[in-house]
Amino acid sequence: MSKRRRRANQTFENVPVVDAGARGKSVAKTEEGAVIFLTDAVPGDVVDITTFKKRKSFYEGKVTKYHTLSDRRTTPVCKHYDTCGGCKWQSMAYESQLYFKQKEVLENLTRIGHLELPEITPIKGSDEQYYYRNKMEFSFSANRWLTLKEIQSDVQLEDDDKKALGFHIPGMWDKILHLDECHLHPAVGEQIRLAVHAFAKAEHISYFSPREKSGTLRTLMLRMSSTGEVMVVIQFFQDHEEHRIALLEHLKESFPQITSLQYIINEKANDTIYDQDVILYDGVDHIMEEMEGLQFKISAKSFYQTNSAQAYELYKITRDFAGLDGTQTVYDLYTGTGTIAQFVAGKAAKVVGIESVPQAIEDAQANALHNKVENAEFYVGDMKEVFTADFIAEHGTPDVVITDPPRDGMHKDVVAQLLQLAAPRIVYVSCNSATQARDLALLDAQYKVIKVQPVDMFPQTHHVENVVLLELK
Repeated sequence: MSKRRRRANQTFENVPVVDAGARGKSVAKTEEGAVIFLTDAVPGDVVDITTFKKRKSFYEGKVTKYHTLSDRRTTPVCKHYDTCGGCKWQSMAYESQLYFKQKEVLENLTRIGHLELPEITPIKGSDEQYYYRNKMEFSFSANRWLTLKEIQSDVQLEDDDKKALGFHIPGMWDKILHLDECHLHPAVGEQIRLAVHAFAKAEHISYFSPREKSGTLRTLMLRMSSTGEVMVVIQFFQDHEEHRIALLEHLKESFPQITSLQYIINEKANDTIYDQDVILYDGVDHIMEEMEGLQFKISAKSFYQTNSAQAYELYKITRDFAGLDGTQTVYDLYTGTGTIAQFVAGKAAKVVGIESVPQAIEDAQANALHNKVENAEFYVGDMKEVFTADFIAEHGTPDVVITDPPRDGMHKDVVAQLLQLAAPRIVYVSCNSATQARDLALLDAQYKVIKVQPVDMFPQTHHVENVVLLELK
């Protein structure tokens, strides 16, 4: 009974949408104080709602009628906006997106971290709100997501008309929305994606079916650097040699802009590529990114910030917060491919980067050698096991620690080591201000927050990066 009551539908009328919440949802609040999370509203709307889920302290619901549209609204540019879910804030004007991202950072730092904060520097917005992503990954499907109109129609679709090349429907591992357009990546990426789909349909190349574990084409990865280089990586499930060569040759001849054309044969259950061999078909096995004269070699498996222009802004803020004058030893925790480490090395005496992914450290070392950065060292291993007193004794006590952990934040043992180390300055870069706030609360015993700078890396989404400068009390 209780389970049925929690899920029972309820309706609410003329409810104001008052805020933007976590994960891109908006927050509506009734006169009685009921809180309802929505995915199809903008703060300032007044709506009717039907709820479909009841939690302990809030509902989740869907708008059934709009009475008043918010002045924060704008018209989405993409035809797939309502279904795709990739750009959940596309209906919100960009200045409002920035407002709510900064608000989220402030609320997380105060509500979760209970921190005494300086005045937050206004969020660094992106000059480009569309076409900014340098990496896109698409999935093939033999049975695309159908609209309600198509499902109710008596028209029988041919197999080729059921094919999709696009994104997963949110929350559905086996449902792919076919994309006729996407406004996140540069024009050349759009042209390549559409050309792959058109050629594959014309040549009747089979698409992957995750349920039946059959089909030829599985995923398409596009990487486009700020230097104009283009990488295409096609992942095949079943290797039909004739079809594989035909498609790759078509791309080679049609798009001379492609500087790296590669493929993968992946017959395992999931489509992750990190344990797979990437085979070079034409060109070179990497593209090059450039930042202040530094060049970074990006392979198919490399991590690199997906917004090149905003990555540069993020790194400049990080370097500025570090306050380097050429005499400091800097530790760069979670260094990835060593981009931040090399970016700050020119103003440091020594930089030590630590990362758990061996391939990333190999890339970091190769890039440092290519860039003639001789004062940066890179070490691989689990952070909580490598970043120890013995490691510090061997490599030198840092004057500045830069830490840029994954979304889950830092392991408690790493935080404990930072407290024991007591470096004069810590620069904490985060893609999740909630876990950042948790870690900062632990560091608050010894450190004071000096500066806070949010950075918008992903316009049209709720995601936001945040940089915090800490100094020893």
